[in-house]
Amino acid sequence: QVQLVESGGGLVQAGGSLRLSCAASGRTFSRYAMGWFRQAPGKEREFVAGINWSGGTTSAAGSVKGRFTISRDNAKNTVYLQMISLKPEDTAVYYCALRGSPYASGTAEQADYDAWGQGTQVTVSS
Repeated sequence: QVQLVESGGGLVQAGGSLRLSCAASGRTFSRYAMGWFRQAPGKEREFVAGINWSGGTTSAAGSVKGRFTISRDNAKNTVYLQMISLKPEDTAVYYCALRGSPYASGTAEQADYDAWGQGTQVTVSS
């Protein structure tokens, strides 16, 4: 059974930084792409960033490109989301997800992921 546990969320002022972590267990982590998604109050969950199984290819939503960086450490079964220059509109619950198919890319399609974490709250004050 796959388990994903996010950590690192919190309250930060606009312009500040946070690093989210997601620890995975229950599957051979190094074979699977990972993604970060977020859901703000009253809005649908949206793609933030994705990374392929090896860490060699990443993608990010336009709204966070240049500010958020996804990375992974396969030795630690962990994926990270480094967030800088945070804005109030980045306030959301952030979820990590593990893709269902091995050796694939980190897509923006939520249906491509078959395991999700419980989420971690990020609040950016103005």
